[in-house]
Amino acid sequence: MKLFTTEDVKRDALEGQTLAVLGYGSQGRAHANNLRDSGYNVIIGARPGGPTAKAAEAAGFEVFDFAEATAKAQHISMLVPDMVQPAVFEQIKDHLQDGDTLLFAHGLNVHFGAIEPPKNIDVTMVAPKSPGDLVRRQYQEGRGVPCLRAVYQDASGEAAERALSYAHGLGGTHAGVLDTTFAEETETDLFGEQAVLCGGTAQLVMHGFDTLVEAGYQPEAAYFECLHELKLIVDLLYEGGLDKMYEFISDTAAYGDLVSGPRIIDDSVKARMKDVLTDIQDGTFAKAWMDEYAAGSNGYQAMLTKRRAHPIESTGSKLRDRMSWLAKKNKAQEAA
Repeated sequence: MKLFTTEDVKRDALEGQTLAVLGYGSQGRAHANNLRDSGYNVIIGARPGGPTAKAAEAAGFEVFDFAEATAKAQHISMLVPDMVQPAVFEQIKDHLQDGDTLLFAHGLNVHFGAIEPPKNIDVTMVAPKSPGDLVRRQYQEGRGVPCLRAVYQDASGEAAERALSYAHGLGGTHAGVLDTTFAEETETDLFGEQAVLCGGTAQLVMHGFDTLVEAGYQPEAAYFECLHELKLIVDLLYEGGLDKMYEFISDTAAYGDLVSGPRIIDDSVKARMKDVLTDIQDGTFAKAWMDEYAAGSNGYQAMLTKRRAHPIESTGSKLRDRMSWLAKKNKAQEAA
């Protein structure tokens, strides 16, 4: 495994180029500000008059519609949401010129064919492995978050170098840049979200909460045990893997982990994880999601509403209001 760091950036392959960041949401805001602070000429592409366009203007960026921003730049970062990217691509494709770079932070639309870039441009990916807010904060502290780099199409012969320079501009080379492919990034990212990070974890938390409440325990006690304390364990895993978790939890907790964990998450769960991965690999999930979005997202919104109505949410909201450190943070985020 080769991790590219600052020492591997031999030259600035983006020198003299104008960089257009399409979208000024979580990732777009972080990319644009980090790149500007790294000395690049950055402009923003956004829907005219929209809230993100106004936010970008307030931050001092020149803002254009997607097509004009693309025409003015040599390096274009597609950072609007996945569901919107195909429509935005239709607006910009005729403004892409020979030797331009079209960069993504996630490969879904290219990998599954919803976007088919012209052959005369570079198509690359730089995917920071963290939310945009952390990408920005780490950069401001003189550090960076790990990034993935991929080259889908190399028309210029410099696509890999350009992507590395871009990752360096984000601060990613301070933590390391790992080479991947559009297929690997897309499929592992979707699987991680669905099976472990979001889908798996949320479902496990809710089932744990329900099991305790249905057995007669207080919802508040169930919340503390099944959701609140999860952060303590995740922090240990994040900082030092399984080994650090076992070092810092009690022997009683460790023994319970070893004898009961496999009873809950057994081989049948792994088999269903493989089914989820198959749906991702063959495009079933991507098609279902794009069809759902195109139809107005009513099914998605109904599922989200039902999930938010789970009793763990009302219980947690009341308890978090009592936690001064969380209440202060949440109020600051709402104000922002």
